[in-house]
Amino acid sequence: MPRVVTGRFRGAVLQAPEGDKTRPTTDKVKEALFSIIQAYVPDSEFLDLFAGSGQIGIEALSRGAKRVALVERSGQAASVIAKNLSKIRMDDSDEIRLHKKSVAQALELMGQGGERFDIIFMDPPYKDVPLRLEEATKIISDFGMLKEEGMLIVEHDKDCEIPEELNGLKRVRSCSYGITVITFFKDKNIGG
Repeated sequence: MPRVVTGRFRGAVLQAPEGDKTRPTTDKVKEALFSIIQAYVPDSEFLDLFAGSGQIGIEALSRGAKRVALVERSGQAASVIAKNLSKIRMDDSDEIRLHKKSVAQALELMGQGGERFDIIFMDPPYKDVPLRLEEATKIISDFGMLKEEGMLIVEHDKDCEIPEELNGLKRVRSCSYGITVITFFKDKNIGG
């Protein structure tokens, strides 16, 4: 079971969707990720795409993110996220909200609404990463959804070919943890 590592919800044990359609980020990868981005999380606008159990967005909120948006289309996973938000008493909070839509639909709506984020994290099914990354980066770039120093982070497997540049974003870093890799992108016009 995923758990909140640190911050105001530290120690909360979260539910994960049953079955093999959702693959929760391991504690090892989650701790490594937040170790890398810890200086950027406080007061950030954080977007968690393919949220699954909501654990990455909840961890970001626990660590001081100002606002978190979770996007999850699966009814079962969205139900688990709702239970997890209730468990940390954030089910009726303006600080964190769930969009039960496809990633493309949610990004379009948020982009049209002028929403921008400091950190966008996405963890699609590993087999779908190339297609979903292409689709998401196009919408993110078209609407300018990353703030000036913002970053897009994608979790994928080690066999996935991730391009150097994609829809105006450039790859600035990749970190491997067993078969899992987290890759960071920034606007190609901003320093890395």
